[in-house]
Amino acid sequence: MPHDRHQPALIPVFTSGFALSLFFSVSYILCILGYLFLPGLPVQHSALAIFLPGFQLLSWKTFLLGLGEAFGWGWYIALVFGPLYNFLASRSA
Repeated sequence: MPHDRHQPALIPVFTSGFALSLFFSVSYILCILGYLFLPGLPVQHSALAIFLPGFQLLSWKTFLLGLGEAFGWGWYIALVFGPLYNFLASRSA
Protein backbone atom coordinates (compact mmCIF):
# COMPACT_ATOMS: atom_id res chain seq x y z
CA MET A 1 0.00 0.00 0.00
CA PRO A 2 1.70 3.24 -1.09
CA HIS A 3 1.86 6.03 1.44
CA ASP A 4 1.58 9.71 0.74
CA ARG A 5 5.04 11.19 0.87
CA HIS A 6 3.97 13.76 3.47
CA GLN A 7 1.88 11.42 5.60
CA PRO A 8 3.95 9.32 8.04
CA ALA A 9 3.06 5.70 8.74
CA LEU A 10 1.34 5.58 12.13
CA ILE A 11 1.43 2.74 14.60
CA PRO A 12 -1.99 1.18 15.32
CA VAL A 13 -2.08 1.15 19.12
CA PHE A 14 -4.76 -1.55 19.43
CA THR A 15 -2.91 -3.99 17.18
CA SER A 16 0.41 -3.18 18.83
CA GLY A 17 -1.11 -3.76 22.27
CA PHE A 18 -2.27 -7.26 21.42
CA ALA A 19 0.91 -8.12 19.52
CA LEU A 20 3.20 -7.02 22.36
CA SER A 21 1.01 -8.63 25.01
CA LEU A 22 1.01 -11.95 23.18
CA PHE A 23 4.76 -11.69 22.58
CA PHE A 24 5.47 -11.12 26.28
CA SER A 25 3.01 -13.84 27.33
CA VAL A 26 4.53 -16.43 24.99
CA SER A 27 8.04 -15.42 26.11
CA TYR A 28 6.99 -15.77 29.76
CA ILE A 29 5.49 -19.22 29.15
CA LEU A 30 8.63 -20.35 27.31
CA CYS A 31 10.75 -19.12 30.21
CA ILE A 32 8.64 -21.04 32.73
CA LEU A 33 8.73 -24.18 30.56
CA GLY A 34 12.51 -23.83 30.36
CA TYR A 35 12.65 -23.60 34.15
CA LEU A 36 10.52 -26.73 34.56
CA PHE A 37 11.94 -28.97 31.82
CA LEU A 38 15.51 -27.70 31.37
CA PRO A 39 16.67 -26.81 34.88
CA GLY A 40 20.34 -27.00 33.88
CA LEU A 41 20.14 -23.97 31.60
CA PRO A 42 22.29 -21.07 32.81
CA VAL A 43 19.35 -18.65 32.93
CA GLN A 44 18.39 -16.69 36.02
CA HIS A 45 14.63 -17.21 36.16
CA SER A 46 14.51 -15.23 39.37
CA ALA A 47 15.16 -12.15 37.21
CA LEU A 48 11.48 -12.34 36.25
CA ALA A 49 10.71 -10.83 39.65
CA ILE A 50 12.33 -7.57 38.50
CA PHE A 51 9.72 -7.03 35.80
CA LEU A 52 6.83 -8.94 37.36
CA PRO A 53 6.12 -7.67 40.90
CA GLY A 54 4.94 -10.40 43.23
CA PHE A 55 6.29 -13.20 41.04
CA GLN A 56 7.99 -16.10 42.80
CA LEU A 57 8.96 -19.49 41.40
CA LEU A 58 6.53 -21.35 41.14
CA SER A 59 2.92 -22.01 42.02
CA TRP A 60 -0.27 -21.77 39.97
CA LYS A 61 -1.14 -18.48 41.64
CA THR A 62 2.20 -16.84 40.84
CA PHE A 63 2.25 -18.37 37.33
CA LEU A 64 -1.11 -16.77 36.54
CA LEU A 65 -0.01 -13.52 38.19
CA GLY A 66 3.12 -13.44 36.03
CA LEU A 67 1.13 -14.25 32.90
CA GLY A 68 -1.29 -11.41 33.61
CA GLU A 69 1.56 -9.01 34.33
CA ALA A 70 3.36 -10.02 31.12
CA PHE A 71 0.16 -9.33 29.18
CA GLY A 72 -0.23 -6.02 30.99
CA TRP A 73 3.32 -4.93 30.16
CA GLY A 74 2.55 -5.36 26.47
CA TRP A 75 -0.44 -3.05 26.74
CA TYR A 76 1.49 -0.56 28.86
CA ILE A 77 4.24 -0.28 26.24
CA ALA A 78 1.73 0.00 23.39
CA LEU A 79 -0.38 2.63 25.18
CA VAL A 80 2.66 4.77 25.99
CA PHE A 81 4.87 4.24 22.94
CA GLY A 82 2.19 4.14 20.23
CA PRO A 83 0.63 7.57 20.86
CA LEU A 84 4.05 9.13 21.51
CA TYR A 85 5.40 7.81 18.24
CA ASN A 86 2.27 8.81 16.33
CA PHE A 87 2.39 12.32 17.79
CA LEU A 88 6.06 12.82 17.00
CA ALA A 89 5.76 11.27 13.54
CA SER A 90 2.84 13.53 12.64
CA ARG A 91 4.74 16.62 13.83
CA SER A 92 7.79 15.84 11.73
CA ALA A 93 5.78 15.50 8.50
